Order: sequence, then structure tokens, then C-alpha cells
Amino acid sequence: MTRPKCYRNICGIPDKNYFKPRGIPTLDIEEVVLNLDEFEAIRLADYEQMYQEDAADRMNVSRQTFGRIINEAHKKIADVLVNGKALNIEGGKITLNETRHCGHAKRHRSGNNT
Repeated sequence: MTRPKCYRNICGIPDKNYFKPRGIPTLDIEEVVLNLDEFEAIRLADYEQMYQEDAADRMNVSRQTFGRIINEAHKKIADVLVNGKALNIEGGKITLNETRHCGHAKRHRSGNNT
């Protein structure tokens, strides 16, 4: 029997959560779902350039679990880019925690990166 998944802390839900190649109708395109915890891992490791150990602590998971989350997220994003699929960001076992060590959450949520 597997262990139940713990809820992962995230700092915010992105305002823009659906991306697809231009010129292809939504009905004709395959979709990949990126869970919110995977999105948060991408944000922390790639955008904020945090070390995995620090990012894992921020999300309330082990470093090994964070590594699995980020690897799965990278595979999904590569699939979207290489194969021209749509990306839908939603779901996952998360706890929305905008006040705990979030730093750039307000900038991130508004979509303003300046």
C-alpha cells in the first residue's frame, strides 16, 4: 500500500493557466495537465533559481520528492513544446499559502514580471 500524498505548499495560482500553439483549434489539440505543485516547483527552481533543498522546504516536501516533482514537470513541458500540445495548469494536492516565504507571489499572480 502506498503512502498518501501530503499537501504541498504553493504561493499562488497563476492568472494565465492555459497555453496552446497558435492557429490550432482547441478541439483539435492534445492537452497536458501540469499540476499546481509542478508549476510551483518550476517557478521556484527555474524562475526563482532556488536550490532544490530550499525549494523543497518552501513546498513542505523532502528534497527527493521535490526532485521527482520537478522532473515530472520538465517532462510534461518538454512534451508540450516538442509535440505541439496544449498546457493546462490546474489541480494537485496543494495548500495555497501566499504569506509564507512567498516573496514574488504578488508579482507572479498579476503577471507583471518587472
